[in-house]
Amino acid sequence: MELAGRWYSALGLNVLLGIPGVIPIWMLWYIAANWPLAGLGVTEREPTENDGLGVGLVVFGPVVAAGALLWWLANRPLARRTRLAAHHYWLLSLLGTLVPTATLMVISI
Repeated sequence: MELAGRWYSALGLNVLLGIPGVIPIWMLWYIAANWPLAGLGVTEREPTENDGLGVGLVVFGPVVAAGALLWWLANRPLARRTRLAAHHYWLLSLLGTLVPTATLMVISI
């Protein structure tokens, strides 16, 4: 059986992509925690953060966009060749990408 047809090739690729992906995932959390979630009262805004959402998006936006584009470009060829259904492939890919970030969160507790 070819390697691309197996689910663990997708998982392995995305766990590896998740290692440098820790940075854009952290940037997304920082933006979400300081503006929309803080506005809803779910989190508290960073006390020294007074530059506003626009500066956060200008600084973090290109890094997050580049990370998302790289992730999509790496997964697209494999998604077409795998035997997984499309929604299962992309869910597995997303969860695999989050494994390094979750591991760092557990270690830091």
